[in-house]
Amino acid sequence: MGILNNNIKRKSRRRNRSKSTSMFHSKYPRLVIYRSNKHFEGQIINDFESNTLASSSSKDSSLKKEIKSSKSKTDVSIIVGKTIAEKAIKKKIKNVVFDRNGYPFHGRVKAFADAAREAGLEF
Repeated sequence: MGILNNNIKRKSRRRNRSKSTSMFHSKYPRLVIYRSNKHFEGQIINDFESNTLASSSSKDSSLKKEIKSSKSKTDVSIIVGKTIAEKAIKKKIKNVVFDRNGYPFHGRVKAFADAAREAGLEF
C-alpha cells in the first residue's frame, strides 16, 4: 500500500508541476492535452470562466476518415493538433499557454505541439 501511495503522489506532483505556470494565466487560455494508449485529446480552456473554448479529439466523428488512414499514433496526434489550431483560429484565439499535463515533451506530445504551431497557434 505504501509503494502505491508514493507512486500516486509522485504522478500528481509531476502533473501539477507543469500546471503551476499555465493555469489562471491573465492573458491567454490554456491548451491542455490528454493522451491514452489509444487516443489523443486537446482542449483550449479559459480558467477564469471555467469553460472550454475549443476541443479536438481522435474520437471525433469528423476525423474518423483521416485517422483511419494514418499509419501511427504520432500521425493521429498531428491530425488532432492541426484541427484544434484551425478551430481556435476560427474563434480568434491565436495565443495559448501549453499545458502538457505531466507528459514528457517528446513523441506524440511534441508532434501535437509542432502541428498546432504550424497551423497558426502561438505558445
